[in-house]
Amino acid sequence: MAQLPIITIPDPILRKISDPVERVDSAVVKLMDDMLETMYAAPGIGLAAIQVGVPLRVLVLDTADEGEPKSPLAMANPEIVAMGATTRVYEEGCLSIPDVRVEIERPETVTVRYLDRDGKQQELAATGLLATAVQHELDHLDGQLIIDFLSRLKRDMVIRRFKKIARDERA
Repeated sequence: MAQLPIITIPDPILRKISDPVERVDSAVVKLMDDMLETMYAAPGIGLAAIQVGVPLRVLVLDTADEGEPKSPLAMANPEIVAMGATTRVYEEGCLSIPDVRVEIERPETVTVRYLDRDGKQQELAATGLLATAVQHELDHLDGQLIIDFLSRLKRDMVIRRFKKIARDERA
């Protein structure tokens, strides 16, 4: 396994819509493993392949609390097939937008269908933090970011800050 570099805004690849996985083969499983290692090292609770520069519909998650055993999930071609009627607000962060937190209202429960590491179709009923994390990572696969939930003024301020950081790092 290998840690991969995490892409941050304003890199335009984060706005790319990810392509479906044709089949879960050894390359996709390796990507999932590398993404999990990268996510744990960051540390984070979710990571989409596009965040490591791979425009495929792959994401990894682990919402286990600190001190609990790891509970990694890897999904190829995830899609939400049902959403609960109740919503909840959660303050979300993102590994591609370090040190920015945004309160976002999302459905409290979702059912997601996906291919697992063996290429078998699975369905998962997710609630609470796991449901929020699934929706957040699915947004990435569709080129959306948490800053899209902000007002235009606040979003532009965040983008300007990251553009300045990127310029300063190149200088």
